[in-house]
Amino acid sequence: MADRSHIVKSYEQELGQLRSMMSQMGGIVENQVALALSAIADRNEEAADAAARQDPDVDELERDVESLAIRLLALRSPMASDLREIVAALKITGDLERIGDYASSIARRSLRIRGADGQISLSGLRSMGRLVQDNLRRSIDAITQQDSNRAMEVWHADRAVDEYYTALFRELVTYMMEDPRNIRACTELLFIAKNLERIGDHATNIAERVFYAVTGDNLPAVRPRGAPATTDNAAEQPDR
Repeated sequence: MADRSHIVKSYEQELGQLRSMMSQMGGIVENQVALALSAIADRNEEAADAAARQDPDVDELERDVESLAIRLLALRSPMASDLREIVAALKITGDLERIGDYASSIARRSLRIRGADGQISLSGLRSMGRLVQDNLRRSIDAITQQDSNRAMEVWHADRAVDEYYTALFRELVTYMMEDPRNIRACTELLFIAKNLERIGDHATNIAERVFYAVTGDNLPAVRPRGAPATTDNAAEQPDR
């Protein structure tokens, strides 16, 4: 009985360690996004550099989470909700890693939009950034608290992110049409907006995975969507 108790305690400790690493990874990624948005809003080069410097930490945690999750699957034979949580962790780390990449891309691009001061309003981009940041924060809370209701909130908010992106796309195209001198800065801002939209998508991915891990049910395959801005996928991948 003592050996059995020790095994169960060890298993619970490893699950706790997995959750802790997921929370730590989420915290770093959330900070990267905050730094990237600060780099845009405040023309903060130090914030842009700091966002990019955190990429290796995210990558290392992704490897650590994957290693522990595979160990748990191989040696512990988890069942039911534990199995769903561990499998979800493997997928969520991929989403978090991609969010970190997009945040780094936004930070780097923020340094290329000099010269647009006073000519191009960034209010729409800031509003979109705040919404995406809020969704990401809620999705990370859903991970740490195993909260299916919080996950549902993020899932429903995905449409609002799409609508912000569509409006911002049209606004930036208008700036370019009005004055060709705006084209370079607006092109960078379009990439930034698309990267924010993709961060929102990955936050929703996380929410869907948490919801399944907690409840055993899948959210609808078709998400709430806003009208698409364009069929161009040029900004689909973050620049490296």
